[in-house]
Amino acid sequence: MRYRSSAESLSAVWIIIIINLLVFIATMISPDLIRLLGISRATFPAAPWTIITSMFTHSGFTHILFNMLTFFFFSRFLISLIGTRNMLIVYLGGGLLGGVFWLLLSSPLQIAVGASGAVFALGGALTAIAPKVKVYIIPIPVPVPLWTAIIGGFLLLLLISNVAWQGHLGGLVFGLLAGLYYRRKMRYRLF
Repeated sequence: MRYRSSAESLSAVWIIIIINLLVFIATMISPDLIRLLGISRATFPAAPWTIITSMFTHSGFTHILFNMLTFFFFSRFLISLIGTRNMLIVYLGGGLLGGVFWLLLSSPLQIAVGASGAVFALGGALTAIAPKVKVYIIPIPVPVPLWTAIIGGFLLLLLISNVAWQGHLGGLVFGLLAGLYYRRKMRYRLF
């Protein structure tokens, strides 16, 4: 069975983008909100909602721009393969597992924000379902297999300081497992 992108599917994508943008604007107006909405091992017992709010909170314009652009393209492709509901499951599940990995593997006083774990979950699912699809990565002028872009992107993030690799890893693990599950459910291989 093949899903098609519809207006309803795009609405779900735009709703997530708008929520992220509204939270971003709120944190630009009141930067202290990042501490309230971000996830930290030290504050999590008193603020368990941060496992959800942190995935809709971003620390700067470049952070939200790259996450939302990647989300837009990955989510639309994944919707065409597994449908809107399943894409949302992967997105939210990846964000939650990314938060769990952050809580287990981070320093107690560090705060994490961003949709990167959720976005990496989408990339992981696509990697498991359609690993040979070719994608372009700026500034590389030739297409590379999707699995190379996702895994390579994760490995590059390990080299950057102040990046919550734990959240990215949790999202990627969730996405890969979800992608394998959905791939087995598909009646035929598309890629």
